[in-house]
Amino acid sequence: MKLLQKDIEKDNAGQVTLVPEEAEDMWHTYNLLQVGDSLRASTIRKVQTESATGSVGSSRVRTTLTLCVETIDFDTQACQLRVKGTNIEENQFVKMGAYHTIELELNRKFTLAKKNWDSVVLDRIEQACDPSQKADVAAVVMQEGLANVVLVTPAMTLLRAKVEVTIPRKRKGSCSQHEKALERFYEAVMQAILRHINFDVVKCVLVGSPGFVKDQFIAYMFKEAVRQDNKLLLENRPKFMLVHSSSGHKYSLKEILCDPAVTSRLSDTKAAGEVKALEDFYKMLQHEPDRAFYGVAHVEKAADALAIDTLLISDKLFRHQDVPTRSRYVRLVDSVRDNGGTVRIFSSLHVSGEQLTQLSGVAAILRFPIADLSEPEDESSSDED
Repeated sequence: MKLLQKDIEKDNAGQVTLVPEEAEDMWHTYNLLQVGDSLRASTIRKVQTESATGSVGSSRVRTTLTLCVETIDFDTQACQLRVKGTNIEENQFVKMGAYHTIELELNRKFTLAKKNWDSVVLDRIEQACDPSQKADVAAVVMQEGLANVVLVTPAMTLLRAKVEVTIPRKRKGSCSQHEKALERFYEAVMQAILRHINFDVVKCVLVGSPGFVKDQFIAYMFKEAVRQDNKLLLENRPKFMLVHSSSGHKYSLKEILCDPAVTSRLSDTKAAGEVKALEDFYKMLQHEPDRAFYGVAHVEKAADALAIDTLLISDKLFRHQDVPTRSRYVRLVDSVRDNGGTVRIFSSLHVSGEQLTQLSGVAAILRFPIADLSEPEDESSSDED
């Protein structure tokens, strides 16, 4: 993401102009947008024209519209973002108040104006515009007949390819069908890696499986690379790292990222940091439950007591359309930062973020133990209802 202009007043109202440069930037933009914001961007509109003879024709014209945002739709697989709203600026093709849907495009600038730019949104822009925060980890999670090729970016886990091949069982006295099917499977996984992994950006490719599937696959892939003289694979051989996983399904990615050998190699990536923070929270919950809180009411009480060392919070909570609820989470983040605590905002598109969502999206590791707060939690939850 490229920041072209940032104009924010002292009362936190203002606008920024950004250019999304890759698919992941659409996810960042989705997290910046809220209902009621105004979005100015280039778009295509179908316009009806009437000629002097009275015949009506229609043509598609490119124009720049400013919409008051009403609905935001994000497609996680295609990384496409559509924003629907009403036109709030005069335009020769579109009447004031008319509805339009803008599909934001890569490498085309847009201007986003808000009445209140809070610290979480400004942090998101900073993170999106930081060139060091790119997809530097890829993973292939596999078992016999199933493989998932995944890119792990700082903001999301992107499933790039799913390979499924039926592999017949070994028969007594004949394994040829089984071996042929395995070769077909390995070939398909190898092609998926070549198609979806950009070795110029990716620092490490994790290959995880139960048993010896990963070892057999790597042996096959590099044997084929030598046979085909595939320089791309041969030059990047040191980037491949073999690790154990319990299955070939996407959820096994979490246990791969928890592996100490992997975390030491990926110590500079945000995804590994999130996984470690969540693991620390669960350990604390097991051994010292008075120093591990979850649920917004409990965590707020701990923040009031200046007890929070690390706050774990899901970015899903900041997409809440109810402004007071969203402000509550922003205040919590600001309070923890002001008191010297660490704040980790988890992406709901990461395996670790999905897990945090099960803990109501917010949890905290405390500096010192606080006695059980179960009764106030009940009261506050009934208040919220």
